[in-house]
Amino acid sequence: MAFELPTLPYAPEALEPHIDATTMQLHHAKHHQAYLDKFNKAIEGTDLAARSIEDILKNVSNYSVVVRNNGGGYYNHNLFWPMLTPNGGGEPTGAIVDAINQKFQGFAQFKEAFAQAALEQFGSGWAWLCKDITGELFICSTANQDNPIMDIVEEGSRGIPVLGLDVWEHGYYLKYQNRRAEYIDAFWNIVNWEEVNKRFQAPMP
Repeated sequence: MAFELPTLPYAPEALEPHIDATTMQLHHAKHHQAYLDKFNKAIEGTDLAARSIEDILKNVSNYSVVVRNNGGGYYNHNLFWPMLTPNGGGEPTGAIVDAINQKFQGFAQFKEAFAQAALEQFGSGWAWLCKDITGELFICSTANQDNPIMDIVEEGSRGIPVLGLDVWEHGYYLKYQNRRAEYIDAFWNIVNWEEVNKRFQAPMP
């Protein structure tokens, strides 16, 4: 059974002025759809079609670059849309607060470290807040459509994504052009902390 494109949990214009409607439409209906279509084509007729996307990516070193790139792009965007909300922003609430304070000595310090990871990711990629097997938080970045659950990322970058930011240019260039730092700043206005808490509190798979 083929994987499917998730519906955006809000209207494309709902995140304005932080992310414009045209970017959201292209990002979801064109880029995300393209990753999905190429991924489904790559696994069609194989045993991978019956496995979960998480299981495939955890063992992605065994599969082709097409599966790695497009499966990663499909999965990363599945995570990304619910992490954003027009009713978000501000400081976090819930269980994630204590974890952030314990690891980063405060929300301001966490924002600075996360923004640095996003800003310094060379070329296309993602910045991530993850939890490791013990539940401790850490920040990392990955190139292209790689992510921390893949077995091909460096050992210190492996974990379960709790929050992610897409820093591919197609995610921000129409509005921000080369001003990635402004896009990163705007991101904090639309973070869905309820979703972050949900992922943080979920049991390790």
